[in-house]
Amino acid sequence: MTYRGYVKKGVILLRNGASLEDGTEVRVEPVKPVKKRAARKSLGQKMLEHAGTVKGAPTDLAKNHDHYLYGRPRK
Repeated sequence: MTYRGYVKKGVILLRNGASLEDGTEVRVEPVKPVKKRAARKSLGQKMLEHAGTVKGAPTDLAKNHDHYLYGRPRK
């Protein structure tokens, strides 16, 4: 008999409430080719996508961000 299901978080879940006894030997064959995951971007890479996109910001914002955030003296 053939059972259909899907993988969720590394666990095979069978459709239509089907279940197999623990220890049942099975063969798993993907129905569709598995797509390769795109490489995940680091937090720094994601943030760099937004670098320089703020409009109307002071030209010395990077150097003097403490001045603009907390009122500290400019550098």
